Amino acid sequence: MISDDLDLRQLTTDLKHMLGPGEPVGYLRGKSLMRNLLVETKGFSELEAEELIDTLELRGFLRFLGDPTERSIADSHWELSPHS
Repeated sequence: MISDDLDLRQLTTDLKHMLGPGEPVGYLRGKSLMRNLLVETKGFSELEAEELIDTLELRGFLRFLGDPTERSIADSHWELSPHS
C-alpha cells in the first residue's frame, strides 16, 4: 500500500539522481531497474516498488519514449520528469 504522504515528485527526483546517464533503457528492463533501486535504496518491498513505478508512470512522472509492443522501439529510453 502506497502512503498518501509519499512525495512522488521527490521520489522521481531521487530515482533520476540514482540512475546513470542514459538510463533506463527498455520498457521491462527499465521498470525492473527502477523497481530494484527503490527496493535497495528506499527499503520498499518488491510489490510496493512495482506499484510505485506503475503509479509514477500513470501520473506522468515516468514516461516510456517508445512502444513496448514493438521490438524495434522497445529499447527506447524512459523520461523521468519530477515536475509533472
